[in-house]
Amino acid sequence: MFELLALTAVIYLFINRRKKVRKPRGIDAELRELVESTYYSDAMAAEIKGYLLSVVGDDRDGAEKFSDARIAQAQSILDKAGPSAFYWMTEIATQLAVLSAAKINGIATNVESEIGADPVTPESVVRIVVQG
Repeated sequence: MFELLALTAVIYLFINRRKKVRKPRGIDAELRELVESTYYSDAMAAEIKGYLLSVVGDDRDGAEKFSDARIAQAQSILDKAGPSAFYWMTEIATQLAVLSAAKINGIATNVESEIGADPVTPESVVRIVVQG
């Protein structure tokens, strides 16, 4: 009876075993991992910024809204970055809405000071609001 119980436990443990993901050890490996994650987030920020600028350009040029190409581009970004990209895009949209509301209500913002004497365009606002 004990042998059957022990054999069942061994088979169960063998079937349900998981390989441990080993993290790099040492300060150099941790630094390399940190640098790689920073480069990845910077690359994703630049890709999202480029997407927003292309959407603004499409709107300015009168191109079709919600075109298949733009939806595929957004899906590609979401596939690479996951839900955080969607959250980040909505955060940018929120900042732009707050900026528009401040402008309508006559409240000065730091974006106006950074743009300076240059003409205010949607592209210049996206370039200032989206750091990356």
